[in-house]
Amino acid sequence: MATLVTPTDKTVEKKSPPVTDEKGERKQRPRTDEKFKIFSGTANEPLADEICNFLGMQRGQAQVIRFRDGECYVQIQENVRGADVFVLQPTCRPVDEHLMELLLMIDALKRASARRITAVIPYFGYARQDRKDKPRSPISSKLVADLLTTAGAHRALIVDLHTPQLQGFFNIPVDHLFASPVLVDHFRKLALPSLTVVSPDAGGVERARFFAKKVDAALAIVDKRRVEINVAEVMHVIGDVKGRTCLIIDDLIDTAGTLVKTADALVENGATSVYACASHAVLSGPAVENIRNSVIKEVVVTNTIPLAPEADAARTQKGGKINVLSIAGLIGRAIQANHEETSVSKLFT
Repeated sequence: MATLVTPTDKTVEKKSPPVTDEKGERKQRPRTDEKFKIFSGTANEPLADEICNFLGMQRGQAQVIRFRDGECYVQIQENVRGADVFVLQPTCRPVDEHLMELLLMIDALKRASARRITAVIPYFGYARQDRKDKPRSPISSKLVADLLTTAGAHRALIVDLHTPQLQGFFNIPVDHLFASPVLVDHFRKLALPSLTVVSPDAGGVERARFFAKKVDAALAIVDKRRVEINVAEVMHVIGDVKGRTCLIIDDLIDTAGTLVKTADALVENGATSVYACASHAVLSGPAVENIRNSVIKEVVVTNTIPLAPEADAARTQKGGKINVLSIAGLIGRAIQANHEETSVSKLFT
């Protein structure tokens, strides 16, 4: 029989940190419903703990270990029979490992007779592969949606899909959450003068228009053309940005190449200062360096996925441009609404 290896970075004992009172003394966290449970993979355990603390419950006990060749093994370590179970796992880097963890946890819960299983996916990987843009290429996001259904998920709860129509790829109900309430609140407090919200491409206009309405700002669009994967050329700016503060809004920041080019184009067209925000801080490759050397004053992201070490180090440095906001409360309220079968849309009105 193969030997199981339990490296510290991949072994998961799903225990939430203790809750303390004002005096720092440990107190028991109440569990409101024994048939209401939240589990988490290894992708973003801090967010899972924040959500559990928000809801006043403990994280479900599970174990994730790996064979020497990297094969994943999952065991649920508490009774879930007849329970309403939520599994939190963003499919962030390493994407395939975290996706496989999620599928195996769902399958384990299904075979343990959980009544309902909801996949809570703060960041849905493969969402950018939503169409055949070249001959003989897959529609990967449809495949991943089918895998989740086959594994046994009854419902999905996802934050800021790359395109809203991806909900149609699922054969199960999807609650599409938006991080915009958290981001809007942040920029309202900043009260930036003469604000114009900017969509970095035509596909993000609806998102930018919603944001602009919430902060009572003007709207502009940047016309860009994607040359190849992770490479785009900015063509021109549609809208008046001269003498205005610009806020670029997107669903994710990957290499930040497009973001930096967009900011440069706005400055060249007379913008006085440029800010940026996005739901998902993928920040791969040269992203941190690109942001550091850009004209952008601040990049605001949420904690749907954990920051890469280099990005986290840049965030804590003096003059760091990356600011992370928590959406634990937003996801927690959505989970509670799902469990109680009340409206989720009221969170965004």
